[in-house]
Parts: sequence; structure tokens; C-alpha cells
Amino acid sequence: MNAPTPADRKKRTITDIRDSKRTGEKMVYTSVPDYTSARWAEAAGVDVAVVGDSLAMVAHGHTSTVPATMDMMVMHAQAVRRGAPNTFTLGCMPYQSYHTVERALANATRFMQDGGCDAVKPQGGKSQAHILKALVDAGIPTASHIGLTPHTIAMFGGFRIQGRSADAAMKILEDALAIQDAGGFMLEFEAVPAKIAKVISEQLEIPTIGIGAGAGCDGQILLSYDLLGVFTDFKPKFTKRYANLTEVAVQGLKVYIDEVKSGRFPDDDHSYGVDEREYEVFLSRVEKRRQL
Repeated sequence: MNAPTPADRKKRTITDIRDSKRTGEKMVYTSVPDYTSARWAEAAGVDVAVVGDSLAMVAHGHTSTVPATMDMMVMHAQAVRRGAPNTFTLGCMPYQSYHTVERALANATRFMQDGGCDAVKPQGGKSQAHILKALVDAGIPTASHIGLTPHTIAMFGGFRIQGRSADAAMKILEDALAIQDAGGFMLEFEAVPAKIAKVISEQLEIPTIGIGAGAGCDGQILLSYDLLGVFTDFKPKFTKRYANLTEVAVQGLKVYIDEVKSGRFPDDDHSYGVDEREYEVFLSRVEKRRQL
């Protein structure tokens, strides 16, 4: 039986995502920062479009995700929703937008009401369990993100793999269980050894999504700008390039520059015409005006 096309497939639901753990379906998440990349994701059949605060880097040129604000995230979420109206959309809560229950509730509500998201994702496990539970209790579908958490990158001393020691791996397990106990419908592992992520995933009832965490997770996420070769400032080890749109774009621009400078563009095929009689009348009026 052939898989349904994006046009045939209904928008994924929280139930679909939760059930993927039981059915074994690998869910595909992609971080998309704008309308066009969201359209690509929906046309391709991505299960979940993620409005990640990584957009502070790939779309705004910052060196980390910390400068992302709620205003910025909501604006991008709106664009993603317009581009992918039939795709489940997950909004990533930016730095310091959820450090108190009150702030978390207010900002998560903005994502849902103003941004059009279907769920939200702060970062953290055991230490953030009370925040996650408050969101869930308020009726806001909530996931979380553990392992390498970009919001606390300064505490790690940079982008470093998490969970390499037994103690560190046990901490990730406790964080994962805390997310599950708080009512989270999914969690994301980032930069965790594949064997560790697999064992922890097997201890859970909720699905796990990996980014740099191996094939033992229940699904995977990559940034669309990374996997398509749009963002090329650096390439994480866990990113596989499936296209190189930057190379194609630069080559296209070079051809455009050459054609403009040589006078080959625009040609008649790319210009608008005018009725010859009207043109002659116009020329005569120009000439009369010149002679005044």
C-alpha cells in the first residue's frame, strides 16, 4: 500500500504523536523558520513543523539562540502556520520565556493564540517539571528538550555532548522521566550518545525525538536550513545534507549578474509590451514637451 500524499494526509494530532511510540512509526520533525520552508515541509509530507528558536541563528544571524524573543518567535510562527496550514506545528519557547509559571503560561498562550501553534516546547527536565505540569494542567500540549539544551549553553562551556558518563546519563534519564510524569507528550534529546538515548527511550511511554542522538529514538528532527544546505556558517556532526541550496542559489545569482551586466537580461520574453499606436502618440507628446 502506498503512503498517502501530503494532499491526502490529515494534519497530525497529539494522539498520533503519542501513538507513534506504540505503533513504531518514525515521526519526522523539521525546524522551519519561515513561510517558504514551511510550504516545502508540508509539500514533502513532514509530520511536525517546528518553529525553533534556532531561527535566531539561521534567519537573523546571531551566534546563539539566546537573542530570540517571544515577539520574534510569534512572528515566525505565524509565517509557518500560513505556509503549512495542514501540518502540526510545535513552537519552541525562547530563552527566559518560561522561567516562572506565570511567564510560561502567558508566553505559551501567545504561541497558541497568536502564533497558531498546536503545542509548545520549553527546555529542561526535572528542574522544570513544575513549569511543564502547569502548562499541561492549563490545557496546553507541552513537550520538552533535554541533553544539550541551548538555553543553558553557557553552563556547559559550549556545544558539548551530554550523557557520556554514567552519572550524566542517569541525570538525563531522571529528566526524561520527570517530563513524562509532568504530562509531556514528547521529548527531544540533543547531542546524547546513541546508546544512551536508545536505553532511555526504551524506559519511557512517551515518544522521543532525536537530534544528534542516534537511531534509537522514536523520531528525528533536523533544521530544514541545515539539511537543505541553506545555512552554511557551520555544519553540526549530526546534520546530513540532502541538498545544497546555497550552492544552487549563488550560481543562479552569478548568472543573473552576468546577464544584467552584459545586457542579456531583461530580454523581450521578460519585458512588457505596449500598443505601437499608443507608443507613437507617447513619443510625439514627449517630443512636443521637449520643445517647449
